[in-house]
Amino acid sequence: MASPHFPYSGFSNPLKSKESWGYVDVREGAHMFWWLYYADSPSASYSQLPLVMWLQGGPGGSGCGFGNFEEIGPLDRDLEPRKNSWVQYSSVLFVDNPVGTGFSYTDSDEAFATDVATVASDMLVLLKQFFNKEEHVPFYIFSESYGGKMAAAISLELTKVEKGTLKCNFAGVALGDSWISPLDSVMTWGPYLYSTSLLDDYGLREVSSAAEAVKQAVDQGQYLKATELWSVTESVVEQNTNGVNFYNILTQEPDEEMSSVAGEGFLSLLMRHHISPLHRQSLSQLMNGPIRKKLGIIPQNVTWGGQAEAVFSSMSGDFMKPVVDVVDQLLDAGVNVTVYNGQLDLIVDTMGQEQWVKQLKWVGLQSFSQMKWTALDDPAFPGVTGAFYKTYKNFSFYWILKAGHMIPSDQGPMALQMLKMITQQD
Repeated sequence: MASPHFPYSGFSNPLKSKESWGYVDVREGAHMFWWLYYADSPSASYSQLPLVMWLQGGPGGSGCGFGNFEEIGPLDRDLEPRKNSWVQYSSVLFVDNPVGTGFSYTDSDEAFATDVATVASDMLVLLKQFFNKEEHVPFYIFSESYGGKMAAAISLELTKVEKGTLKCNFAGVALGDSWISPLDSVMTWGPYLYSTSLLDDYGLREVSSAAEAVKQAVDQGQYLKATELWSVTESVVEQNTNGVNFYNILTQEPDEEMSSVAGEGFLSLLMRHHISPLHRQSLSQLMNGPIRKKLGIIPQNVTWGGQAEAVFSSMSGDFMKPVVDVVDQLLDAGVNVTVYNGQLDLIVDTMGQEQWVKQLKWVGLQSFSQMKWTALDDPAFPGVTGAFYKTYKNFSFYWILKAGHMIPSDQGPMALQMLKMITQQD
C-alpha cells in the first residue's frame, strides 16, 4: 500500500511533494516500510542525479528514523534543514529492514528474518516493486555497520537477477564501517585501543584473551556461542577502558546507559549497546509522534522500533558469520565496491577492515595494496586533511578522519564529499 497523501507510481513519476513512502509485503505476514526523498538540487533534476538506498545497522536500526533524521536526510531530529543532507546530490531511499525494524513489522515471530539470505530475498521483492518501470539513473546502495553486511548480500543478489525482472541501473555498493568480518574487528580491538592509549599492558592481555575465545568459537563454527563471547569481550573492553564508547573512542556514554546489569543476558546487553543508541527517547518521540501523524499509513498496532529487539534476537545466530567471500564475488562480477571507515570507530575499527581486505582473493588486490593513497581536504576546513582514499579498478577505500561509527553524523561535509566522489559527481 502507498501513502494516501503522496501516492507512489514508480520512481520515474515523482510528485511535487518531493517525497513518497509506503509498504511492500515482502512475504506473508512481513511488511516492509520505505521512504523516498527525490533529489532536491538547484542545478539538476532528480532524473539527472543518482538514487541512493541507505541501509542502517543493528540489525534493527531504522534507516527511515536514524539514518534519515540523525545522519543524511533533509531534516534533522529537530526538523530543521540539514546543511549536509545527501538529498542535495541524490535521491535517497530509506528502507526499514530487516522486517520488524522501524515502521516495518511482522504479523508473527515466525516472520522475522534469521539470516542475511532472507534479508536479501526480502529486499529484492521490495526493489522489484519499487522499480516498476525501466530506470536509467544510477542506483547505489550505501550502508552502515550491520547494514553493510546486508548491503553486500543484497548487491550479490542484484547481480544474479534475470535481465528484465528488476529494472534498475545498479552502479555500486558502499560499505560504511561495515560488519563484513566480525572476527577481524574483535581481534583488532586490543591493538587499536592500546595504540590510542586506551589500554595498558594488563588490559591488552585481558582483551586479547577474550577475543581469542571468540576466534575459537568462530573457527569451530559455533556462531551463537561466538556472539555470546563477543558480548563478553565488549564487557572486558569496558572494564579496562573505563567505559570507552564503541562508536567513537573520543566520546563517552553516561555510565548508567552502557554498564552491564547483574544477571543480564548477553543478548540483552548487546541490544543495550547496539540497538538502544539508535532509539534514543528524543528520536522515538519524533517518529511515534509528528512523523507517524505525517505518514498517515502506519497501522495502529505498530510502534516505531517496537520490534527492533526481536529483529536483533532473531538474527543473533548470523552475527559472527563473515561475508568476505561475498565481497570477493561482487568484485569478480565487476560491481563497484567502496569500503569507508571512521578513524575513531571501535566496534568496526579500521584496523579490522584492513585485515579482511587483505584476505580478498580479488585479482586486483596486490596492485591496490601497492598504491599510495591520496589526501582529501576537509570541505569544512580547506587546507586541513579530512580523509584519505585510493581506488584501483572497481575497488575503493576511504579513511575518514575524526569520525566514529556514524560518519555522516560526525563528519557531515566529508561524508557528503565522499558521496559525490563515489557517485561520480566530483
